[in-house]
Formats: sequence, structure tokens, C-alpha cells
Amino acid sequence: MDSIKEKSECSSSLVVAVAIKGNKKSRYVVQWALNKFVPEGMIIFKLIHVHAVGILIPLSQARNDVVTAFKSEVEWQRNQMLQPFKKMCEHRKVHVDVVILESDDVATAVAEEVAKGPTTKLVVGASSRGIFTSKHKGLSAKISVCTPRFCTVYAVSKGKLLIRPSDMQIDESIMDDGASETSFSSNSSSKYTSTSQTDSVSVATYPSMHSSSLATQRFQALSSINQTLLSTSSSIMESNHSRGQSLDIGRENTATSSARNSDYALSRASSCKSIISDPGSWMYDQNSTKDVPLLSELLSPNRQADINLELEKLRIELRHAQGMHAVAQSENIDASRKLNDLSKKRSEESMKLKEVIAKEELANKFANYEREKYEAAAKEASYLKECAEREASERKEVELKAIHAAKEKVKLEDALSGSSPQYRKFTWDEIVSATSSFSEELKIGIGAYGIVYKCSLYHTTVAVKVLHSIGNHKSKQFQQELEILSKIHHPNLLLLLGACPDHGCLVYEYMENGNLEERLLQKNSTAPIPWFERYRIAWEVASALAFLHSSKPTPIIHRDLKPANILLGRNLVSKIGDVGLSTMLHTDNLSTMYKDTEPVGTLCYIDPEYQRSGVISEKSDVYAFGMVILQLLTAKPAIALTHVIETAIDDGNLIDILDPEAGTWPFPETLDLARLGLSCAELRRRDRPDLKDHVLPTLERLKEVADRAQHSASVVTIKSRSPNHFICPILQDVMDDPCVAADGYTYDRKAIEKWFRENDKSPMTNMALPHKNLIPNYTLLSAIMEWRSRQI
Repeated sequence: MDSIKEKSECSSSLVVAVAIKGNKKSRYVVQWALNKFVPEGMIIFKLIHVHAVGILIPLSQARNDVVTAFKSEVEWQRNQMLQPFKKMCEHRKVHVDVVILESDDVATAVAEEVAKGPTTKLVVGASSRGIFTSKHKGLSAKISVCTPRFCTVYAVSKGKLLIRPSDMQIDESIMDDGASETSFSSNSSSKYTSTSQTDSVSVATYPSMHSSSLATQRFQALSSINQTLLSTSSSIMESNHSRGQSLDIGRENTATSSARNSDYALSRASSCKSIISDPGSWMYDQNSTKDVPLLSELLSPNRQADINLELEKLRIELRHAQGMHAVAQSENIDASRKLNDLSKKRSEESMKLKEVIAKEELANKFANYEREKYEAAAKEASYLKECAEREASERKEVELKAIHAAKEKVKLEDALSGSSPQYRKFTWDEIVSATSSFSEELKIGIGAYGIVYKCSLYHTTVAVKVLHSIGNHKSKQFQQELEILSKIHHPNLLLLLGACPDHGCLVYEYMENGNLEERLLQKNSTAPIPWFERYRIAWEVASALAFLHSSKPTPIIHRDLKPANILLGRNLVSKIGDVGLSTMLHTDNLSTMYKDTEPVGTLCYIDPEYQRSGVISEKSDVYAFGMVILQLLTAKPAIALTHVIETAIDDGNLIDILDPEAGTWPFPETLDLARLGLSCAELRRRDRPDLKDHVLPTLERLKEVADRAQHSASVVTIKSRSPNHFICPILQDVMDDPCVAADGYTYDRKAIEKWFRENDKSPMTNMALPHKNLIPNYTLLSAIMEWRSRQI
């Protein structure tokens, strides 16, 4: 059982209490109390909960842990039960004081709590049967009996409201109405008057058991009048039939119920007045009923006084109904105003909520965008970090290799820059160790004068030529080659690195692609040489011969020029080797001939005049060079090759005898080269062209054609094999100097600078650039250089 007690802000002596059971009906009682008394200014409530003890076993006899658990469970249940009522009061902004009582006598406990303070109003929930009856069977009746008389008791049950006025209210009504007015109180507990409330519930004023005599007399008078009128006339009985009952109007509108009560009171008053003022009419009705004795009795002086009392009571009811109607109207206006305010606030809050949702969505989109930017930046930073680390590692390796190569170069230069002879001397033990005691696996070639091995000396790959024997004749050739190669250097002459004179060993630079004869005849399954590379090889051999012939102070004639002595290095760069049979002419006039009684060289490459007369000159090398040109064109043996080519040219069948493995030969240039080879291979020395004045210019012109063709082929090859990010978007070729522009793309420096001189927009996006600054892309440059080195 619960009790709620409300205090006014203005006066602490005004308190309202409500007795409920904690169920849905109790919530209705609390809601009714809030709706009734909060508008009157009472915003302090006191919630009293009476808890029945009813324990079979005393707590002192139970274990401590059981007692603690039991008390915790009871406390939790109380809080859960009281929580809805607290929320209802907090929602109405009402202060709540909670008092929990433990007692088996609920009525006595509530009465004692009310008696402690100046509680002036008590609201209890009651059943619809027999509340405030004379027998006091209900709990609400017991609470009403026990409650002090200074407190007004309100009993709410299923839309009905029963009121037991306090002594203070009775006294005030007597003073307001005057000494002549009739009181509402009566000692009879079975009689009560019905009034209308704004809560749409039936309201009954419960009479006080100790009311004044005047109030008792008034109520007795009203009762006697009602009984008389009911027994006198059926019409009067019907009009006054509902006076002894509670007025139940359910849950209709407050203003409507008040107006209906007012109309009812006015009708009752008018009916009574019409009886008094128009006795003839009333008598007409009485005659129709054939009840004349009752009419005379009603018109007696005593009955007139009773009617006056009834009229006075009706006036009081009318004033009360009018007051309640005014209160209902004011409450209706307040409710409408509050409803409008709530609707306005709701619309404002809805707009604010929409704005907050929109801002939240915008913030989420911005957060996602920033997150994507951060992830992209993190990936790019990680990639750049990896590139930088890889570049640093590669740069460190290159630097170490460069330092090592520089040291080796210094050693070789120191060895070559010494006193004559200018070559480095290797010990026999070093040669034996490098060649693994002249292992067959390291043998790369066998010549007429010695065997060539591939080995490594001082971390450098070299070719070691070991002569078969060191006789007088071969010793002369050995010294001749040492003397020539140690004094002259040319890009197309084989470089001598050192020698072991005691055992006839020569150390040369290593040529990766072997000699020209092996490549032309495709020995050892070697790849064929393209025609443009053959043009270049012819020009390189001619330039090396011209260098030997113009050597100062003594010109040098090779005397053994042939494809087997033309070595091919990396990228098919040709170098002339095996100069052991060379002759140094001790004169500046190259036209001076040198007579050798023992012609040396290789058949088919020896100058016919030199072979016949033993006289040698620079034209002897030109004859051998002509045979080399013809072999470059046809890749055929030198025997009778001049006759074959002459016949083919005369018959117009030159294309048929050209080497098909070299690709598609350009016919005009190839014809010029064939005629040049035939002119160099003339039988008579005077018919041969001059190497410097005629042969080299012609070969340079043909080399330009070959270079263009080689560039086109290399571009196609590079494009087909190179990664896409190595290609410049403008040149569509591999970049030489990659740079990053303001648009974020990488271009070749020369190409993008040329573009900037004519345009201000990006070549890729066609958008204006904020600046034209270029940032070198060293990482990409290093990758391109490494890729090119592998391609070579």
C-alpha cells in the first residue's frame, strides 16, 4: 500500500496524501492526484509506502547472509515498484519525498504518518463497492475513519471520486454561506451529495461523523424535502430522482460535464421556483393525478419552509457547479496552451534533430574522405620509403664497385706507366693459379701460336694467351706484340693488360662474343649479326687500321688482318688483335714499301703483290680489309669470293648471295659496300682506294644509315621489352633523365622542358600547372640504368 503526499510551494502546511497498492490502478490514482493538485501550485509530493511485515521466522533467528540477501531483495523490489511513481512526479517537475513504513496495520500506519505533519489532503485508491460505508469494511473506509479530521480524504475508484471533507472545510462553507444557508454535512453515513470534478469522475462529499448541528439540520431538511416530493408527484420524483446518487459521467470532456451539471442544477432550481410561484399550475398537475390531500399538505406552511430549504440547497449546488465549470474552462485553456507549446517545441526539436543528422552525415563523409587520403598517403610514403632504401642499397653497391674498380685501374695504370716495356708483369704462379693449372674447362681458343684461356686476375676477367714454345722465331713475334700493344691504345685495338715474358704468356682484356669468323659462320651455335652491326664493324676495323697506319713516329702494318683476328666484345664492339706479325715502318712516307723475303699471313687475305714480290705497304692491309667486307656481306669463306660477288653484281643477283641471317639489307647502301670491298680487294695495289681519304668517308656515310636503322630497331625492341613506367608520355621512348612535373607525372627532362616552352598545361591532364618546377626522379633513373645494363 502506497501513500503520496503533496505540499504547496506557498505554504508548507498544505499536504496531499494518496493511498494506492502499486498496481495499474495505483498509477491512475497518482496521475489523478498530479492532474488535480499540480495546477493549484502544489509541486512537493511525499510518497509513503506501507510494507506489511508478515514474516514467519524472526530475523534474529536467521543467518546474517540470509538476512542481508532478504533485505537486499526487499529493497530492490521496493525501488522497482516506486520507480514509475517517481518518474511520473519528475516528469511533472514535482519534488518527491519517499517514506517507507513497515506495519501490518496499513490504515493505522497511514493515519499516524498523516498525524505527524499538517497533512490537509489525502487521496486513496478504493474499490467500487462500499467505499466509505457505515460498516467500514473497505481499506479506504478504514483509512478515512483513522485519518485525523483536519485532513480531507479523496477516494478514487473507476471514474468516481468520493470526498470526506475536513472540519476546516465545513466551517468555511458555513461562514461563506451565512447563518441562513444549509450545510452539506450530515451525521448519516449513508447519504452524500454528488458534485462534478474536472477529472471526469463522480465526486461524493463524505459527511463528517462529528459535524455541527446546523449542518445536520440542513441535511435532514433536504432529505425530508426529497422524500415528500418523491411521494407527492411522479414528475417531481423524476426530476429529483438522481439527487441521492453519485453523478457518474465516465470520462467525458471536463468542460462538457461541468456545463451539464450546471444545466441540471439550473433546471432543478427553476422547477422548484415554478412550484412556489405558480401554485395553480402545480395544482393542475395534482388534479390530474387525483391526489388532492397531498397538495394541501404540500401547500401548508411547514411544507413551504421545507421547499425554501430545498431551494437554498439548489442555489448552493448551482454556485458550486458554476465554479467547477469555470475551473474546467481555465484548465482546458491551460491544457490547450501547453499543447501548443509542446507542439512548437516538438517541431523545433525535430528541425534541430534533422540538422544534427545532416551534420553527422556530412562529418562521416568528410571522415571517410580524410581516411582514404590518409591511407593513400601512407601507401605512397611506404612505397617511396622502400624505393629510397633500395636506391640507397644499390647506390652503396655501385660506390663499392666503383671504388674497387678505381683501385684496380690505378694498379693497372701504375703498371702501364712505368719504364719500357709499359705493361704489367705477372708471375708464372699467378698465371697457373688463375687458369687452374691450364684447365681444359677454361680453354676458349687454339691458334697457330698458342692456346687462349679465360680466367680472373685481380678480380678482373681476362684472356691469357700461352705460346706453345719460346723459340727464336716465336720469341720475336712475342716481343713485337708486346712492343706495339704496350705503346699504342685505340678503342678498336685489343688492350694488353700484362705479360709473363719468361714463359711467353700475354694477358688481354676478355672479349665476350669471341671472334668475327665464329659469328659469321655461326660456329658453336652463335647468334647471327644484324646487317647494321656489320656496317658498324667495317667502319670500326677501318678506323683501327687507319690509326695503325698513321702511328707516330713509326707507322704500323698489321699484315694478318682476317675475321679470326677481329674480336667482338660486349655490344658487338670489334677490336683488332694478334698484332704479333705487325711490321713497324721506320719512315713517315707510307708509300715507301718494305720488302720481306718471307711473306707471312693467312692465305686468301695476303696481298697478291706482297705474296709475289715480298714488298709490303699499307695497301696490303687494305686488300685484307676488302676481303673482310665481302665476308661481312655474304658470311661465306674467302676462297674465290671476289669472283662470286662480281658475277652477282653484273647479273643483278647481289641480294641472292647476301647473308639472309643479317635481316633485310638496304640494297643501295649494300651495293655501295660491296663495290667498296671489291675495289679494296683489287689485285693491283694501285687500283685499291686510299684508306683514309676514300674508304673511311664511305663507311662513315654507311654507318649513319646503319645507326638510324639500329636506333629504330632498338626503339621497337626497347618498347616491347621495357616496363611501361620507363616510357616518357611525350617521347613514347625510354627516358634518359626522368623528372616529376607539377601534375605528378614523370617525363624526360628535355621533352618536358620543350613542352613548357610552348604550353602551360599538363600533357596528360590538359589542366593548368601551378608551376613549372621539375624534381629529378633518381629512383626511376637508377632502375632504368640497371634495366639497360641487363639488356646489354
